[in-house]
Amino acid sequence: QVQLVESGGGLVQAGGSLRLACAASGRTFSSYAMGWFRQAPGKEREFVAAISWSGGNTYSADSVKGRFTISRDNAKNTMYLQMNSLKPEDTAVYYCAADPSYGSSWLNDRASRARSDYDYWGQGTQVTVSS
Repeated sequence: QVQLVESGGGLVQAGGSLRLACAASGRTFSSYAMGWFRQAPGKEREFVAAISWSGGNTYSADSVKGRFTISRDNAKNTMYLQMNSLKPEDTAVYYCAADPSYGSSWLNDRASRARSDYDYWGQGTQVTVSS
């Protein structure tokens, strides 16, 4: 069982920045595709960004393109989400997730946008953006 712990959330003014981190346990972190999802009150949990096991391929939702950057450091078993130019509509609980189905293959260095493909989830961290 993989353990994921998010950190870095908080309250920030519109236009500001935050950096989220997701620390993962286990020796096979480098084999996992990873993703960030978020959920606002009354809304469905939605895709934000994802990154392949090597970090060589990244994906992001249209709503955050050009503002959010996903990255990972496999040596530290940690994934990051750098959030710039934050907007009030970015307010949500942000969740880290892991998908172990890729197996560190250079032939399939990809990640999924689909919530159902992720097997492991963190507890979430609150991001609040004020006007």
